[in-house]
Amino acid sequence: MDTGLFREYTTDGFFDEAFDAGGGVREHYRSLIERLDDIPPEDLERRERIRDAIFRTQGITFTVYGDGEGVERTFPMDLIPRVIPAEEWDVVEAGVIQRVTALNRFLDDLYVGERAALHDGIVPRWLVRTAADFRREAFGIPVPFEARCLVSGVDLIRDHEGTYRVLEDNLRNPSGISYVLENRVAMTRVLPVAFARHRVRPVDQYGQLLLNALRSVAPPAAGEQPLAVVLTPGVHNSAYFEHAFLARQMGIELVEGRDLVVDEHVVSMRTTRGLRRVDVIYRRIDDEFLDPVVFRPDSALGVPGLMSAARAGNVTVVNAVGNGVADDKAFYAYVPALIRYYLGEEPILPNVDTYLLWDDEQRQHVLDNLGSMVVKPVAESGGYGMLIGPAAEEDEIERFRELIENDPRGYIAQDVVQLSRHPTLVGDHLEGRHVDLRPFAIAGERIEVIPGGLTRVALRKGSLVVNSSQGGGSKDTWVLEHDPISVGDDDGEDA
Repeated sequence: MDTGLFREYTTDGFFDEAFDAGGGVREHYRSLIERLDDIPPEDLERRERIRDAIFRTQGITFTVYGDGEGVERTFPMDLIPRVIPAEEWDVVEAGVIQRVTALNRFLDDLYVGERAALHDGIVPRWLVRTAADFRREAFGIPVPFEARCLVSGVDLIRDHEGTYRVLEDNLRNPSGISYVLENRVAMTRVLPVAFARHRVRPVDQYGQLLLNALRSVAPPAAGEQPLAVVLTPGVHNSAYFEHAFLARQMGIELVEGRDLVVDEHVVSMRTTRGLRRVDVIYRRIDDEFLDPVVFRPDSALGVPGLMSAARAGNVTVVNAVGNGVADDKAFYAYVPALIRYYLGEEPILPNVDTYLLWDDEQRQHVLDNLGSMVVKPVAESGGYGMLIGPAAEEDEIERFRELIENDPRGYIAQDVVQLSRHPTLVGDHLEGRHVDLRPFAIAGERIEVIPGGLTRVALRKGSLVVNSSQGGGSKDTWVLEHDPISVGDDDGEDA
């Protein structure tokens, strides 16, 4: 298009979510783009101010550790939403459910089952044993419905052909759902008519879905009204806003470790009326800080005796302890095999091709081509510690060469995948920026996926790193109903 916001927009040869290779508008974006293209730049600036005011009022922030400014920041949300047609979402949803099902079965088999996948050689036993987040302390602690990953975030990208691929699994304490919900609230206020003209599937049911799932995995002794709480490390944690947000959404207590006590293998919460038994803990604290009796004795964040209470069957800890073994980035390469093994199905969502560096041949190939590879430490998250070869200086490449040679188990490598791009507001016009997608799945009696999830966008031109800690932002994600007919207009607004 050569007018308005899109006057200089080009796809630059990347797969673009809104435009095809010839520059034509994809059908499911047509109504949105026609509306946006009529908005004057000064009006968009006004709407951005409204967005920022909403986020400041709600306290929607995150903290970048190690940032020179050392301040909390309002989470950046781009005004141009991502639109996913229903048929496309059906495939994503089925693929996420399939993947989470297989991962839950593996984890349940590992910690309370026969470890069949290890015995049958589907996953190397030594790989599990050497994973940083493999927890022997979790052996023998069951979770109802095999819902060890009760909350999962599966990171997806689209390659140069537009194929959805899984980039990584987040099975410990995946964050970002609060931004999904708050982005939607902001969009209905900032672009009300553009939103109303599309039949977008809602996301505001997440709190109730999560609460129902938490209650469904409560121990049998909990009775008909299990008490669930959200356990946070406290206000200094980068995701504290989300912890408080989710507790409010579910109408349950937000607690810190000092608010809970274990006596006779029963967890209770301190209240002004005395102790009250707790049945389910949605913890947002890493394993190693969860119980100083079992893990780090210097932890002041956790609850002494919590693991004994879980082992006695008196409390369910969500997500389960030890899940991190299955989102180790080296383990990721084996998930397609686990889907075939446990479900007897072919993976719906393929992995990104991954090199396992303990293999001599694969390692040599990577070392010979480091300048064109992405290298990731297996136990890191948030985009930290990565090498993106094409953007790296020679000394950085050589540093990673040494790291790989010294610790091949500690890293994986992948060919650079050119993530799809999406129109993103830059000043008074739109430019393409790379995006990914994190759908959130909730597992209880059955697995449900929230329509859309968190679209993260690399706000820096040319960057492939979308993490907020690395300068990324987010977009509202609109999953259309199967009958996406326009549902009306409002002459009182122009967007």
